[in-house]
Amino acid sequence: MRGSLDKTRQSMQFRTCDITGAYVVDPAPHNDARGHFYRAWCLREFAAHGIEFVPVQANMALSVEPGTMRGVHYQVEPAPEAKLVRCTAGEIFDVVVDLRANSPTFRRWHGEYLNAANGRMLYVPEGCGHGCLSTRPNTEIYYLTSAFYTPEAARGVRYDDPALGIRWPVPVRSVSEQDGRWPAFEAGQAGENT
Repeated sequence: MRGSLDKTRQSMQFRTCDITGAYVVDPAPHNDARGHFYRAWCLREFAAHGIEFVPVQANMALSVEPGTMRGVHYQVEPAPEAKLVRCTAGEIFDVVVDLRANSPTFRRWHGEYLNAANGRMLYVPEGCGHGCLSTRPNTEIYYLTSAFYTPEAARGVRYDDPALGIRWPVPVRSVSEQDGRWPAFEAGQAGENT
């Protein structure tokens, strides 16, 4: 009996999206009088979906104002990273961009609204860029990475590059100096992380 309850309580729902290897992960919460419980990550459940993801670092960020842009970031060799992103307060429009020149979904992007109420997560595979835009005040994100932050491997592309055509749902009002300096997308640049 307990085994079946744990399975129901702790399962996750994986949905493929427009980017090869990227997934939208929805929790399957167990609700009771206290509130709810759900699993936010599980090595076995990821492996059952063919996803090799072993987190080595967890990061958090707070965006005070709506319209705060973070990204579009990725890492190349020797430290390519996958990410599992969730929003713990407020809301973000979270985007994965395929920058792998040998991928059938090269140059495509996919966006999802992540917030504390839906518990939804976005899995960003290695070789893909990640960016998010806060849509509410005091938005907090929490994400796991499969590689340690490695400054010499850190890369980015412009969030407003017409070659990518990402449709952000609210105006960008704040962006870091670094993110504002990322170059426009070029096929040669993406080839670094194929």
